[in-house]
Amino acid sequence: MQIDAKTVKALREKTGAGMMDCKKALQEAGGDEEKAIIILREKGLAAAARRAGRVAAQGIIDSYIHLGGKVGVLVEINCETDFVARNEQFREFARNICLQVAASNPLYVDRDDVPAAVLEKERSILRNQALREGKPEKVIERIVEGRIAKFYQENCLLEQPYIKDPDRSIRDLLHELIARIGENIIIRRFSRFAVGEEVEEKSSGSD
Repeated sequence: MQIDAKTVKALREKTGAGMMDCKKALQEAGGDEEKAIIILREKGLAAAARRAGRVAAQGIIDSYIHLGGKVGVLVEINCETDFVARNEQFREFARNICLQVAASNPLYVDRDDVPAAVLEKERSILRNQALREGKPEKVIERIVEGRIAKFYQENCLLEQPYIKDPDRSIRDLLHELIARIGENIIIRRFSRFAVGEEVEEKSSGSD
């Protein structure tokens, strides 16, 4: 299928992927841009998985203070080289993560960071809720698992819908950046400060 340059360029501007990658994705999707975006994301995820084991010891600490000075955020994001740490796309990603933390107040970086005791307590609460709702015993565990998935989505940064584009998660955003830049990138930790509240640093278990 012939794909014109204008269509390829439009997809490239939306995804940040290379021109040839965009053209191939559009050909594979039969010219459907939305399907092509999904194909590129899937390839981005594969690229991210291949790079996950590489050491990310460079990076930046970025900050954001909400208007009025009532909420502040510090985020550490790591990459493999100082060159990428100075990259504008990398720095823009860090700024967006600061905004995400300020707006959505996650408790953990990823689901693996949720303490076992917290998870078990949540499961117990959800199980009792399902029982009180009169749900059949045979489906309660399935209901609990579905609600635990919702708990992860609300409380784990990487699982949260991106505030600027709720159809994408922060994990999608991270993997797309990894695919574009070609280095392993890790959201290492963050702290969110709100006037009058205690502060606890949230770190990724990928250290």
